[in-house]
Amino acid sequence: MTRLTRADLDALPAYVPGRSVADLARELGIAEAVKLASNEVPYGPLPGVVEAVTEAVRTVHRYPDMGVVELRDRIGAWLGVDPARVVTGCGSVALAEILVKATCLPGDEVVYSWRSFEAYPIIAAGAGATSVRVPNTAEHGHDLAAISAAITDQTRLVFVCNPNNPTGTFLRAAELDRFLADVPSDVLVVLDEAYREFVTDPEVPDGLATYGDRPNVVVLRTMSKAWGLAGLRMGYLVAQPEVAAAVRKVVTPFSTSLVAQAAALAALDQEEEVRRRCALVVSERTRVTEALRKLSLDVPDSQANFVWLPLGDRTAGFTAACESRGVIVRGFHPEGVRVTIGTPEENDLFLATAETALA
Repeated sequence: MTRLTRADLDALPAYVPGRSVADLARELGIAEAVKLASNEVPYGPLPGVVEAVTEAVRTVHRYPDMGVVELRDRIGAWLGVDPARVVTGCGSVALAEILVKATCLPGDEVVYSWRSFEAYPIIAAGAGATSVRVPNTAEHGHDLAAISAAITDQTRLVFVCNPNNPTGTFLRAAELDRFLADVPSDVLVVLDEAYREFVTDPEVPDGLATYGDRPNVVVLRTMSKAWGLAGLRMGYLVAQPEVAAAVRKVVTPFSTSLVAQAAALAALDQEEEVRRRCALVVSERTRVTEALRKLSLDVPDSQANFVWLPLGDRTAGFTAACESRGVIVRGFHPEGVRVTIGTPEENDLFLATAETALA
């Protein structure tokens, strides 16, 4: 039989979507399941977003502004950067894909820590690039010295996820200073800061403020998490103008939808409310972490809106036990389980479930 697709993709794992809460509830015969698997913020759309989306829907028979001019101007003013340095896309993961597309030819290398964001190997393979996975440290974080040593003449891009997904671990400024000083100037370093808004450690740098002036650094962020736009897919990056211009050439046309642009503009009016919601998440993150440690789990400190349970071979069993009680968590067998911080009531249900599952 004639093959119509690339043979190398057979070995590539598909991105695993979070399980449907409705499906699990029907399966268990319960009114409602709890989803703590996809790092969403549980407090609903920000004020003004629903109204902005409703108004935008009236003109969905028209294409959106392909240049995303109003939103890029607004983001640039908000961040204090030239809008020419801003690129938007269908979530930060789409922009990560475009960055690889803009930097790599088949056979070029993309270096990243592992385990880190599960889309990285998919993104690299999709561009025909070679993944170079550098094992996490024993503390579940990036080994920057090893990542630096893994860079070769074939390396075109390095992903640094800070805080790291799915482990929640983080890098402080002194570590990143040393690392960036070692990276060759012709290698693009992508600081993936999807969870920046949940960072409370003052030694964890704001990548844009600290490193944004470097020619080979791109800062990648999303409005899917703290800004509550997961269902509309809105991400952005900030790079030097020449890098941003190259990225815009290969971005899928109109990929920042009309509705997403309207929602993002409305959301940006609610920065104070975002900070309030993030503070609630951080408070619950501390409570959940302490409770899990009382169950004799070696939970690393997290600076994201989730916690990491390094359960090893117990991962699959724990995930299944949680689902049997109506709680959806994200298992990464055979390494561990990522649990999103939800409302206090959702977190209480998870903690009770975890205590039973681990007994």
